[in-house]
Amino acid sequence: MIKVYFALLITSILFSCKKEQKVGIPGANILDVEGNSYKTVIIGKQTWMAENLKVAKYNDGTKIPNIKDDSAWIATEIGAWCHYNNDSTFNIKYGKLYNWYTVNPMTNGYKNICPVGWHVPGDDEWEVLKDYLGGKNIAGPKLKEEGTESWVSPNKESTNISLFTALPGGARNFKFNYLNTCGYWHSASEYNYNTSKVFVLIFEEVDAGTLQADKNIGYSIRCLKD
Repeated sequence: MIKVYFALLITSILFSCKKEQKVGIPGANILDVEGNSYKTVIIGKQTWMAENLKVAKYNDGTKIPNIKDDSAWIATEIGAWCHYNNDSTFNIKYGKLYNWYTVNPMTNGYKNICPVGWHVPGDDEWEVLKDYLGGKNIAGPKLKEEGTESWVSPNKESTNISLFTALPGGARNFKFNYLNTCGYWHSASEYNYNTSKVFVLIFEEVDAGTLQADKNIGYSIRCLKD
């Protein structure tokens, strides 16, 4: 009888653990205005893109400038995009890097870079994601792509059980930096006149952090369903 009890207890624990791992549920693919297809994932009550944005137009078809020159990138106060190292081969895996002026309706002409029915998440919506995954102190590994194919070792404790598949697409400021070590994603939330709030994951940390960053720095974008 005791053996049966413990067998049932172990089965129950294993079932609970397995159930707990099913955090992300694959959603339907979506298309942007240029026809790029994206995987999506349902995490709690939110539906996210499971890939970084690749589009070079707002969803009304208006082109976004591609700025390659470093000095021009830093000086601009309009929406702009680039590939990491100005190398288009990074686009398929990592998507494009965008400045915050691309996100802000006051500087983008009240346009939306995300597909119709989707938007760039605010800082509060990133916080909802972190909280659902157990809080900012442990959410990182659940969001990052597993292993070290994309992330530099040790990519600490990564499991990607959320199916968010966060990638370290790096950043662009005065130069390009942090590919394979850090992933940064814009929020729609302004911090002050010069800076905005940015979601960040780092290869050697389990935290899912928030960064205050200059608006002209280029980061990745993930869209959230309205």
